[in-house]
Amino acid sequence: MANVAESLKAILSIDGAMGCALVDVESGMALGTAGGGINLEIAAAGNTEVVRAKLRVAKSLGITGGIEDILITLQDQYHLIRPLTKKGTLFLYVVIDRKKGNLAMARYKVSEVEGALVV
Repeated sequence: MANVAESLKAILSIDGAMGCALVDVESGMALGTAGGGINLEIAAAGNTEVVRAKLRVAKSLGITGGIEDILITLQDQYHLIRPLTKKGTLFLYVVIDRKKGNLAMARYKVSEVEGALVV
């Protein structure tokens, strides 16, 4: 079991991880951030809209089950969004440098961190 600060620190240990945040979907506010490379507060608010939009579309299509993760691939970065299974109103947001990171390992590690996170 890990708290928010410990969990974000663990995410930053992922190869290529630049920054991360725990974000509240309802408010768009970051409940915790670590690292940098980008403005994590702005990213939290903006990616909240991405999660909300995907949830609306899934509902409209009658898709059951939750979102495991959302991946946004940029030229130099991966942006990984992982809603918490235990608390669907929160998500982890991670920025990974494409040249230094391994996406498969990052997804695995973020999944582990999510499982141990106590909120």
